[in-house]
Amino acid sequence: MNKFLIAFLCLLLVSTGKIMAQSNTHARPNILIIVSDDHAYQSIGAYGSPYGATPNIDRLARQGAVYQNAFVTNSLCGPSRACLLTSKYSNLNGFKDNFSRFDPAQPTFASHLTEAGYQTAWIGKWHLGSLPLHFSYFKIVPEQGFYYNPDFINMDNDTSRIDGYVTNVITDLSENWLKNRDTTKPFCLVIGEKATHRTWIPDTADFGAFDHVHFPLPDDFYDSFPGRYAGKVNNMNIAHTMRLGYDLKMKADTGFGKDNYTRFTPSQKKYFDDYYDSIYQDFKSRHLTGKALTEWKFQRYMRDYYATVLSLDRNVGRIVDYIDKSGLGDNTIVIYTSDQGMYLGEHGWFDKRFIYDQSMKTPLVIRYPKMIQPRTKDSSMVMLLDIAPTFMQLAGLKVPSDMQGQSLIPVFKGKDKEFRNAVFYHYYEYPNEHNALPHFGIRTKRYVLVRFYKPSEAWKNKMVNEGSLIIDTYNPKDYWEFYDLKADPEQLHNMYEENKHSAVVKRLKAELNKLIKQYKQQDAAAILAGKMK
Repeated sequence: MNKFLIAFLCLLLVSTGKIMAQSNTHARPNILIIVSDDHAYQSIGAYGSPYGATPNIDRLARQGAVYQNAFVTNSLCGPSRACLLTSKYSNLNGFKDNFSRFDPAQPTFASHLTEAGYQTAWIGKWHLGSLPLHFSYFKIVPEQGFYYNPDFINMDNDTSRIDGYVTNVITDLSENWLKNRDTTKPFCLVIGEKATHRTWIPDTADFGAFDHVHFPLPDDFYDSFPGRYAGKVNNMNIAHTMRLGYDLKMKADTGFGKDNYTRFTPSQKKYFDDYYDSIYQDFKSRHLTGKALTEWKFQRYMRDYYATVLSLDRNVGRIVDYIDKSGLGDNTIVIYTSDQGMYLGEHGWFDKRFIYDQSMKTPLVIRYPKMIQPRTKDSSMVMLLDIAPTFMQLAGLKVPSDMQGQSLIPVFKGKDKEFRNAVFYHYYEYPNEHNALPHFGIRTKRYVLVRFYKPSEAWKNKMVNEGSLIIDTYNPKDYWEFYDLKADPEQLHNMYEENKHSAVVKRLKAELNKLIKQYKQQDAAAILAGKMK
């Protein structure tokens, strides 16, 4: 055979092999997941908010699906992220509270995807007390990070400051990574946003954006918590816990300035002073007390919170637009979610932690044209626990047997309307700034059954030894709460005492025990058996 013909055929075979390899690679979808912090689903237009703060998230929802019953396993920043990564409850992944350290060597969706040939990256807030492993790239903010001129830790464990507003900076870094990735490989990019975490500092472009809005008080704003000890003794209420200086940027104390004010550039400082000083002068002239002061604090909280949402949403739009303009939209699953929900004055609260809906429920919006019809509204009970198994299946991998979630692909295809009948929740962190008592429970579409409990002596001693607890000034106790969401959607009336022997409560306790066994919750089992030590 002619040597030139042989050379041509060899070149053709090599080229064909490369094309086939690239074709097979690109058959696997790219993955983009944006994880915000403390973003209340009730502040998003797609979930019914009337204030117009989320046009880009709403657009994403129109292009895909809104999951109206998405839940977390443990409504706290670090534990929720650990669950997302591992698809394991806190008792198995080892990260029960924000005093913990995540073991990054344990299997995660990143370790499986990286091994399978994906380029993987985590950019932004990590907040797991360790550095990421198994990612092709990371650039994370230390701890909570700062809203202005944030520090970032890179893969060499060096820390450097980047000027700008944190949400914009995270998007800049994410776009840069996408532009410089190996385009022959599929990617999985996790964007961890700091927004909308306390202390809700908006971008300078958004100062005052909602000052024209008078936010109505939630119906339960002045909840007095009859029969609900945990609600009564918590310390996360707007009236008494929310600080004028630290939270609301008034110059009534120095808490805000220590961590944030000194980081401003001169121009940022001028924007900040011009806006908040005028509010502070007006506030001083009013001499507010009692309910008038509480309601003023609520309005300031809401205006800052929603203004902080604006930049978050704008940057969601930026990164999704980049995906679409790069021709990646059809083969990229785009997920927007938060590490948990947030109270926007419900029960008079801010923060999260509790099993009640505004905390345990989280926004989940997913666009994936290959499987999800536009404008889908899905009421299936899904969890952040389900994200990692979904990634495994989309990548053509076997779902590891130690993952406790379920792939969402049947839900995407509309083939599993009874995907899950109940979710299990377990919040551990105690003591804490907000005095949210530890508890676990079960939520079905109609009912909530929850057990609050005293932390064990071993746990108390651990907190003392770590310096987290010096004097136990609270009085946690063991008791049950039970709610019928059909009759009491705001979860105001604990009906446990009058229903503790009812068929419904007995059935829920049986289901709770089943889930405790399924999720290997030995500590919860010990509490119910009266063997907590």
